[in-house]
Amino acid sequence: MNLTVISSLDALCRQQACEDLAAAHPGSLVVLHDLMEDGLVVRRIFSGRILLEREETMLEHGCLSCAVRLDLVPSIERLLRHSKAPIIIGLPPAVPASAAVSALRRGPTRAATVGTVLLACSPDALEDQIWDAHTLFESGFTPAPEDERTPGEFLVGELAFADTVLLTEPDIVPPDPLGRERGLHLLRELAPHAEVARDAAAVRQGLHRYADAVARTAPGHAHPPGSPARSTESPFATVFHRIERPLHPGRFRDALAALAEGCCLLRGQLWIASAPACRIGIQGIGPRVWLENLGAWPEGDAAPRAGNQAAGYGAPASSVIAATGEDLDAGEFGNLLMSCQLTDEELALHHHQTRSTA
Repeated sequence: MNLTVISSLDALCRQQACEDLAAAHPGSLVVLHDLMEDGLVVRRIFSGRILLEREETMLEHGCLSCAVRLDLVPSIERLLRHSKAPIIIGLPPAVPASAAVSALRRGPTRAATVGTVLLACSPDALEDQIWDAHTLFESGFTPAPEDERTPGEFLVGELAFADTVLLTEPDIVPPDPLGRERGLHLLRELAPHAEVARDAAAVRQGLHRYADAVARTAPGHAHPPGSPARSTESPFATVFHRIERPLHPGRFRDALAALAEGCCLLRGQLWIASAPACRIGIQGIGPRVWLENLGAWPEGDAAPRAGNQAAGYGAPASSVIAATGEDLDAGEFGNLLMSCQLTDEELALHHHQTRSTA
């Protein structure tokens, strides 16, 4: 049995995507969940435009993940027992597809495969949503006030996890051809792995690869720019740099604002001289930039490069950063990052200090 999981930032994009996909695949069942205020979950099941079922469930708290785990999985399990029709799952706005797919992989006991993970997205609004500094709750995308993610954080995560992006254009929003084209360029730069479908009939089934999707969304992950065939008309580009020496914490802190300026997305891992045993993740989405400790450097099969072992801990380490934005100067970005690495004298002192404390 084939399952299609649809995530979206807003209900209008989700509704259009579900209706269009159901029309393109007659006989499909459409399962919609909505999280309302005070933890009320509304589940609706459609066959075409016919409403087959509507149920309400109260959660103890308005947790998006709980809505998926406690209601979605049992609902799909029940449908699989009574129907062989393809199932289209429309998640509540701002619920990550990864939560649903992970729960579905652990849940149904009957044969079911998540064949497609699709983000319903309006390219006209994509750039503005990435740069929205408000939380999802403040911008009206979720009723959960404790959800402190921004719209950009949600969208970037979905673009990384999804295998397909279905373009939507809700009727109540006036068309913006120039904004749509600019959004398409940005979308392809942020998600070079994803297929972009201009309509539901163009959505291909069976593209989802769970392990690849999880790897793309892993903290600290950074990939080189997409295909060299990227449109030369695109105002957006991705620069990618690897630094083999530890970074000076003070110089990197001073350079961070300049590195992040104008970047829609900044991601990767850092090797900081003041915490050599720790792999530090860096993530910047729109106006937010943050660092997090990802733990010890993983043991890899690759041989450590000369002078490039994390303070004698035996694991190869390096700083890897990818930045996506408009009119980025790869040379200037690289030079600024290089200026943060330890000099020969600092590196010698660093090695002496780490040996003394080992």
